Amino acid sequence: MSSETTVRRSSHAANRDWGRLNGRLLLVNLSILAAPVAMFLASLAVTGGDTNLQVIITLGSLFLTFLVISGIGLMRLFTTRYRLTEDRFELHTGLLFRSERSVPIGRIRGVDVTANPVHRVFGLTTLRIDSGDQSDAAARRLALDGITKAEAVELRRQIIALRDAGRARPVADSDGVLSRLDWSWLRYGPLTVWGVGGVFIAAASVFRTLSELQVNPLDLGVVKDLEGRFGTIPLWYGVLLAVVVIAVLGMLGSTATYIENWAGYELRREDGGILRIRRGLLATRSVSIEERHLRGLELVEPVPLRWAKGAKLNAVASGLGNQEDNRRRRGLTPPTPRDEAMRVAAQALPTGPGLIERKGLLPHPKAALRRRINRALMWSVLIAAVPVGLGLWLGRWLVITGVITGVVLVPVLVAFAFSAYHSLGHGLRDRYLAACSGAFARRTVALQRDGIIGWKLSRTPFQRRAGLMTLGATTAAGEGVYHVHDLTEGQGIALAETAVPGLLAPFIERAPDRG
Repeated sequence: MSSETTVRRSSHAANRDWGRLNGRLLLVNLSILAAPVAMFLASLAVTGGDTNLQVIITLGSLFLTFLVISGIGLMRLFTTRYRLTEDRFELHTGLLFRSERSVPIGRIRGVDVTANPVHRVFGLTTLRIDSGDQSDAAARRLALDGITKAEAVELRRQIIALRDAGRARPVADSDGVLSRLDWSWLRYGPLTVWGVGGVFIAAASVFRTLSELQVNPLDLGVVKDLEGRFGTIPLWYGVLLAVVVIAVLGMLGSTATYIENWAGYELRREDGGILRIRRGLLATRSVSIEERHLRGLELVEPVPLRWAKGAKLNAVASGLGNQEDNRRRRGLTPPTPRDEAMRVAAQALPTGPGLIERKGLLPHPKAALRRRINRALMWSVLIAAVPVGLGLWLGRWLVITGVITGVVLVPVLVAFAFSAYHSLGHGLRDRYLAACSGAFARRTVALQRDGIIGWKLSRTPFQRRAGLMTLGATTAAGEGVYHVHDLTEGQGIALAETAVPGLLAPFIERAPDRG
């Protein structure tokens, strides 16, 4: 069957009547009450089933919330209509405040399918359409929340077929799979730092919930039991034990997050030059990145992953939404062995091997190293000064703690300063500008030179004293600007002029020829 025939049939399928949301969306909306109902039942269990005025008010509030959510859900269900025609996608919503939105097919930049755990229970999903309009967030993204998975997949197929009609469409390989999840990669899950933060967030949430229930956490039986067992241990031992417990819980949380985010991961190149990423255990996600919008790649190596020879690969692409959307959708691989990330990079951007390799990039001036050493010494002194200052009033042991802290921090932070300097590098590789920086999270980016639309030259007072500057390459993709840190003025201007000849020329004042 020819491509023309396929598009004609898809176009015919697109001319259909208005569609509506699935009735099971009402059950999804009512599931929002599960958490407050659970909290209410927990409060009854804690208080032994006693009912007072606060319990009655809470019960009444839940009933009113039930009525409001039911009303909103019914209104959404009966007033939301959508239609796909040959030239546009239309979405009408609202009763009192009517909204009629229409996106031309040619302006659609991405079509994603997502489903959170509640949606999956009821067999529903959400179709998100990105028009690439950066002027208005509401106009940029359309969300069709509450259709079946089969409907969402078929709508996405039809939209892509209509949008790509008449374009030159590259054909995918017979086996378009670039990468799949290997469960041995799970060893990289605990090496992300977000788990520890999640422990503190969870603890704060529990404390807030108990406070709203008028329950003092110190009066709970579990807390009193822990106090009875460990209340007499030395302070240093208690602090050490708390650090170990938080670290273990953080590692478990990071591993669980890794599984939830990346279970079922698959990166595939599909017909039409589309990279499609599918992933997620409870909340499934499907992200599409058109290769014609791919402006480069970014290799991220945080310290724990770097020590374990791991890395994560991100796409630098346009059409992924604002910065928040971009950070959520740009991942091409999970935290994975570095060799695997490099292999995927070579297939996703087959311009040439080694585009995002740190090796071979040009070094930066020694003044950049001095800046980082000075910064490390400054932070060591500032951190150590806090307990020393408090110790002048509260006790000698704090002064000793501050001195020990400073003695330990100086070599550690200076080592990170050297690591940050050795991470610096830049260069031109084929059609790409390559740059590397970062100590705690080393980032190596390869950015298409013809995708650079401007340059940003900046100098802090400290950089000015050291004779350095930062060169930023602005682009309509990814983070919007990618920096090359701590270059000399001559290096920065020469790099900009060589990477994109003539773009910086109107702003350069050339010295007169003395010959």
